[in-house]
Amino acid sequence: MRLLDFRSDTVTRPSPEMRAAMASAEVADDVLERDPTMDRLERRVAELLGKEAGLWVPTGCMANAVALMTHLERGDRFLTPALAHVMGQELGTPAWLAGGMPEVLTWEGGPGKITPLQVAKNAINSGLYYAMRTTLLCLENTHNFAGGTCMNAQEHRALVETAQTKGLKVHLDGARLWHAAAATGASLADLAWGADTVSVCLSKGLGAPMGSVLCGSKALLEKAKRARKMLGGGVRQGGVVAAAGLVALDYLPHIPEDHAKAQRLAAGLRGIGFKVAEPETNILLVPVVDIPLSMQLMEDAGVRVLPVGSALRFITHRDLKASDIDEALLRIQPLFAQMLTTWEGNRPMV
Repeated sequence: MRLLDFRSDTVTRPSPEMRAAMASAEVADDVLERDPTMDRLERRVAELLGKEAGLWVPTGCMANAVALMTHLERGDRFLTPALAHVMGQELGTPAWLAGGMPEVLTWEGGPGKITPLQVAKNAINSGLYYAMRTTLLCLENTHNFAGGTCMNAQEHRALVETAQTKGLKVHLDGARLWHAAAATGASLADLAWGADTVSVCLSKGLGAPMGSVLCGSKALLEKAKRARKMLGGGVRQGGVVAAAGLVALDYLPHIPEDHAKAQRLAAGLRGIGFKVAEPETNILLVPVVDIPLSMQLMEDAGVRVLPVGSALRFITHRDLKASDIDEALLRIQPLFAQMLTTWEGNRPMV
C-alpha cells in the first residue's frame, strides 16, 4: 500500500528540474567570496519581498534565530502571538541564543491573529533602567498552529504601523508567506511591508530540499550574516542548494492548487462526519478525541499525519495529486466511528 504523506509540505522530494539545476550549478566559496548562484537566489527573494538584501540559511529555525539575535539585546522583551513557531517549535532559541523574554499575546483578532490594540497595550517601555524593555514584535504569516490562517495586507500593515509608533522593530516569520499571498491576492512585498526582517522558507510548499532566506536592509543583513556564522552557518559552495531554491520559486503560481487540495480534503472529511473548518491555505486541523488511537488508525491505513493540540494536522503539497486526496478519503471513511470527533471552537488548539 502506497503511503499518502500529509505530515508536512516539507516531505516533498526535489523535482527532476531541481536535481538537474543542482548538478550544473555555478558555484564558489560563499564565505571567501560570493557564490554566484547563492547571490542570484538571495537577490531574487529580496526583490519579491520588497527588501534590499537576502541571506540564505539552511533552515527556517536558523532564519528566525538569526533575526532575533540581530534585533534583541540580552533581557529585551518581545511580543508574539500565542502558539507562534518561535515559541513552541524552536526549542527556546529566543531566550537561549537571542536572550529575549517573550510576551505571548492571545488571539483577540481571530485564529492566529493579534490586534493593533494588543500591540499598543503591551509595548511597554517606561524608560526606567530596572524595568523590562520591549523592543520587538515577532509576527507569523501564515500561522501554522492556528491551521494555516493568514493575515491580509491591511491587517499586517496595521500591526506594523502600531509597532513602529511604539518604537518596536518587526520580524515576520513568513515561512509560508507564499501561501498567504496566494490566499489573499496580495503581493509578497505588501505582506512584508514595514517589517525590518522577513524569513521565508523554500522547503515549505515550494519543494526545495532545504533552505530559508532572511531579508531586510543591507546593513541589517550584514549584522545577520555574523550571527549566521556564529551559529555555524557559513556556506561554502552553497550554489548547489541555492539552485534548487531558484527552481522552487517557479512553483509559486501553483500554490493555489495545493489550497484547492486542502479544500477538497476538508469537504470530503465533512461529508464523512468530521467537524472541520474551511482551510484558508494548505493546512487542515481535524479535531479528534483520542490522538494516539487516531494516529495509529491513520498510519495503519497508510495516511500519515501529525498531531497538533487536540487535532490531527493535514498539510497538502505539490507531491500529492487530487486523486491522492480522494484515495485518502476512501481510506479514512471506515475509521470514522473509531476516531469519534470532538469540537472546541474555531481552531482546536487548547
